[in-house]
Amino acid sequence: MSSHDPENQPLDDLEQSRTQPGTGAAAGENAAADVAAEAHAAVSSTEADAFGRGEGVIEAKEVEGLSQGQIVLRRFTRHKGALAGMIVLGTVALLAITSMGIGPIPGWWKFQDFLGSGTVQNGGAPTLHLPRWLGGPGFAIGDHPFGQDEIGRDNFAQVMKGVQTSLFVMTVMGIVQLIIGVTIGALSGYYRGRLDMVLMRFTDMVITLPVIVIGAVLGKLVYTIPTKLNASDALVNTIHKYLPLELAIALGCILWPGMARLVRSEFMSLREREFVDSARVAGASDWRIITKHMLPNAMGVIIVNVTLLMSAAVVLETALSYLGFGIAQPNISLGNLISANQGAFATRPWLFWWPGLFIILIALCVNFIGDGLRDAFDPRQKRIPSQRQMDKAQLKDDRGLVIETVKEEAK
Repeated sequence: MSSHDPENQPLDDLEQSRTQPGTGAAAGENAAADVAAEAHAAVSSTEADAFGRGEGVIEAKEVEGLSQGQIVLRRFTRHKGALAGMIVLGTVALLAITSMGIGPIPGWWKFQDFLGSGTVQNGGAPTLHLPRWLGGPGFAIGDHPFGQDEIGRDNFAQVMKGVQTSLFVMTVMGIVQLIIGVTIGALSGYYRGRLDMVLMRFTDMVITLPVIVIGAVLGKLVYTIPTKLNASDALVNTIHKYLPLELAIALGCILWPGMARLVRSEFMSLREREFVDSARVAGASDWRIITKHMLPNAMGVIIVNVTLLMSAAVVLETALSYLGFGIAQPNISLGNLISANQGAFATRPWLFWWPGLFIILIALCVNFIGDGLRDAFDPRQKRIPSQRQMDKAQLKDDRGLVIETVKEEAK
């Protein structure tokens, strides 16, 4: 390569400084510093060019060869809060289901009749004790780890049954509002025009309804209408028995407008994409375009919104049950436990501690999982390195430049 090549100009200057008389070590050090500066400028220019050719080059290399599901899973597993929330929620659900059983399958807890009274032991105080290294007298579970109420009912059995009810209501409500919201939002966003106007005006009307008031009215009607219609005792007992299912469906029919609006916005953007035009030109029907092409691309928004609404449903069901308009006997919920034992707050506070703790745990875990899913499905989310990581990378880069300079001088 010619010595007049501009890229080799710093090296030529260094050689000339060595051969010219009157130059000493200081001149050589200055030339070496110039070479380092030029090399650092070249590296910066190369990085700037790489960034200009395409944003997120490094991230693209990290996910190279991975499917969309694998990319989402990798991003989700990096979210520590979401992983912790999933582990805690899974542990709570597993404890509630295995201890009290589900359906005809019995659980391992000794008191399966959560409404049955018994002998009050030690004033109903909890028999669960902390280990010595946590300041307790020694770890012990006992017969009633969460204590007893005034008639001797086991609080652990009631709380675990309440957790099952809350999780059931949360899941069913999420499915109902998912079906209604996605259907209305997809039809409105894809077809637009008059259908869009009609569906969105109906959505606006539902949004204006106060959720907790509608839920309280529906909960009250469940108890009053069968009596006024002179329904048989068997029918009344059946209605009361399946009250959690009825309440979950009612809440799902009220909370879907937010989902519909988000899906509509996403579909209005997706219908203008090239892959939708290609599918339409290929002769695909509207049903296939919506279900096979557009819906999978909107799945990120849908999943995130479902998780956040499910968290809100737990708190809403608790509020309705606390007010006396939600779930009642023969069923039981966490809010119902707090409402039934509010008179014993001063004498038996543990009857409030445990239902409140599990309400907070479930709501927080679902929120953390929703945040993790949002970050995982959003391609614009990028990991920003900390200042310490940036300083370490800069120090490594500077050391590399010094080594390269020394090698050039040795040549």
